[in-house]
Amino acid sequence: MYKSKLFFSKVPLSEFLFGTIWNPDSEIIDNKLAGSFGILPLLSGTLLIVILSMTIALPLGLLSAIYISEYASKRIRYTFNTALEILCGIPTVVYGYFAVVFLSPFIRTIAKFCNLNAHSENALVAGLSVGIMLLPFITLLLENAIRSVPKILRYGSMALGATRAETIWHIIIPYALPSIISSIMLSISRVIGETMIVLMAAGITAHLTFNPLNSITTVTVQIATILTGDQHFNSVQTSSAYALALTLFIITWVLNSIAIYITKKA
Repeated sequence: MYKSKLFFSKVPLSEFLFGTIWNPDSEIIDNKLAGSFGILPLLSGTLLIVILSMTIALPLGLLSAIYISEYASKRIRYTFNTALEILCGIPTVVYGYFAVVFLSPFIRTIAKFCNLNAHSENALVAGLSVGIMLLPFITLLLENAIRSVPKILRYGSMALGATRAETIWHIIIPYALPSIISSIMLSISRVIGETMIVLMAAGITAHLTFNPLNSITTVTVQIATILTGDQHFNSVQTSSAYALALTLFIITWVLNSIAIYITKKA
């Protein structure tokens, strides 16, 4: 909080929240701060990664959770759950390496074939990689949400002549919807906090863009970049990392609070 207060004493809050340029490599010239600390490019990059990764992870995770919970035998369910738990423990740098070595050249080849200009480091590669990383995590959350539905509802629906598919989409999913939404919120928080994959696959250049083929950066990447540099501890640049961390804390706190509220209301 102290470092954030120090930062906002030199940078107006309005400039920080609504500025469209992020360039922390600044200095004091004529007693004035020369530099740009607008957070909008970082928020747009974070939002783009969330959209791309959830587009991959959510539908695949939901379908996988339905299969594991409602169709798979006990042995297959145990095998899948064990594999998913192992995948959740893989370091994110492995996914980042996969993105740089395999996924990035593939995306650039496809873009070139379609006469599109794709940067070597771009949001699409990072979003796809984060989505792959997120898939086992969100699958386990959604499976727990679906399995929390009482079996008596399943048996009652089937006793009235409904098929298993009809029972899933008209009984189980609506009943588990609050828990599903809560799982989605927690997954979004997980994506927002991701650093290594985005750092390796999307770069550190701040662009206010929603073009997935451009290089972008996120809040967490900038925090890591600033704090691992050679800036003086009391400099404005270092203080900006604490301001970003405070913003990130508020965002994740709001998302987690919404998830907890939805779960309790259910």
